[in-house]
Amino acid sequence: MQSLWMIAASFLFACMGVCVKLAAQDYSAAEIVFYRSAISLVLMLVLVRLRGIPLATPHWRSQFWRGISGFVSLLLYFYAISMLPLATAVTLAYTSPLFLALYLGWFGKARLRGGMLGALALGFTGVVLLLRPTLHAEQLPGGLIGLGSGLMAGFAYYNVRVLGELGEVEERTVFYFSLLSTIASGVWMTLFEFHRVDLRSGFLLLGVATFATLAQLAMTRAYQRGKTLMAASLAYTTVIFASLFGWLIWRETLTLGAWLAIALIVASGVFATWFSRANPAGQD
Repeated sequence: MQSLWMIAASFLFACMGVCVKLAAQDYSAAEIVFYRSAISLVLMLVLVRLRGIPLATPHWRSQFWRGISGFVSLLLYFYAISMLPLATAVTLAYTSPLFLALYLGWFGKARLRGGMLGALALGFTGVVLLLRPTLHAEQLPGGLIGLGSGLMAGFAYYNVRVLGELGEVEERTVFYFSLLSTIASGVWMTLFEFHRVDLRSGFLLLGVATFATLAQLAMTRAYQRGKTLMAASLAYTTVIFASLFGWLIWRETLTLGAWLAIALIVASGVFATWFSRANPAGQD
């Protein structure tokens, strides 16, 4: 029953993607990131104050890298959503478990053998199939941007894992991520075009932040109260919800080859998650 929280989180993440795609008609990805991060920053500041959590951290270096990598990943993800069918953008962003496994092998000195290597090979085969030839030539840049989002998200998750091992408070990590994303996207906005917020777009931007916050809460509860592997596997239902929203709202349709590639990426992500949790030391 607790796994339903992850399905709810997946639905809410897909709703966030819809708001991002609609808002992208009037705003740049950096502007959407700014409003999403600024609202989250206010909410997290209230939360840490209510819980009496000090903002000072002894792990500022890891917090910095987690915040910057998370910001870049979010920025690329929103760009990809504006350029690709929603299901395709979501799938490419969900390559993050594959890149996390590579980071664990590279930085964390974990041994990648057997099943994990098979999962990585399966996933990147799916990526190749999805990028070429299922994407049209004009969509290839968006596909590479989406893949870059997964790459940077994997690095962000690696730093979250490091911070967890150091005993860092989760709320403080989310606060600093929101703070750095707000500052970075705010600087980006001052260098490029800035668009005025009207009533319609204001609701869309509020929807981005609200759906993201609710999704994060539901996802956290799913991991805390449910089975970790089941929750991680059900996270990929975001792709299903995104494909449904894409078809209902924009009449987006994917080819059979694209669905095969998506299936390979989803399967590899589930396998990579399973092997990383069943085999944390890198032993077969």
